[in-house]
Amino acid sequence: MSTDLIINGLQQGLILAIIAYGIMIPFRFLDFSDLTADGAYPLGGAICAVCMSSGIPASIAIPISMMCAGIMGICTALIHLKFRVNSMLAGIILSTMAYSVNLRIMGRPNIALFDCAGLFGANIGYNMLIIVAILAVCVIPFAVFLRTDFGLRFRAVGLNPSLARQQKISIEKYTVFGLFIAGTMFGLAGSLIVQLQNYMDVGIGVGILIHGLASLMIGEAIIGNATLNRQLVAPLLGALVYQQVQGIALSMGLAPSDLKFFTGSIVLLVIAFKKNGGKNV
Repeated sequence: MSTDLIINGLQQGLILAIIAYGIMIPFRFLDFSDLTADGAYPLGGAICAVCMSSGIPASIAIPISMMCAGIMGICTALIHLKFRVNSMLAGIILSTMAYSVNLRIMGRPNIALFDCAGLFGANIGYNMLIIVAILAVCVIPFAVFLRTDFGLRFRAVGLNPSLARQQKISIEKYTVFGLFIAGTMFGLAGSLIVQLQNYMDVGIGVGILIHGLASLMIGEAIIGNATLNRQLVAPLLGALVYQQVQGIALSMGLAPSDLKFFTGSIVLLVIAFKKNGGKNV
């Protein structure tokens, strides 16, 4: 495998880790099956691309993208909580609607950003430092938050909802908060990937949930999730390993069109491995 493929895999893996963290929040801390990533990720990319192509600096475009994607996460939570719609169905509905919204926002299926000044440049090392710094700014405060009283109540919602209610913990409030944070991470990842690629396509979100979920599951299969520290390391480790595995598969002749089948196969293998090990996915 070439050096360029490895480095590119590291960059993509770091951004994928942000998605994996966003998936981990509802799945692991809230016991909420959320499929909003497939809509919030391209929504963040679309808004960032439109803002930057309109002359808005990336430093402003990214927070706008994050907030809009976070609002989408709130909508998923409210549809589930207020209308009693299945959580997965709520995410599917909003992600489907987001496709039309993204087309309306963009005005066309794709936007080129080659002439726009973004966060990234020609220096790959510099680009990776930026992504690592952004990832650290996201993960470290979240790790600190999970150890606060508010964070302990947040974790209790997913661990034991019945006990949480007995302790007067608002399931609704923490669910909305958690999905908002997850949504902002999806939006952040979308805004970063369009700047890294200098290109936004309305179809970039197709299958992104399964990529993030595969990363999370691979990380947990490697180091487990028995402690909070392992839970926080697993998405990053899994995303980097998963991206490199994809790179190896491509270097061995796997057609890019077969990557989604390859990803699905990885997820099934990890599920089978964890089931045989007596653990629940």
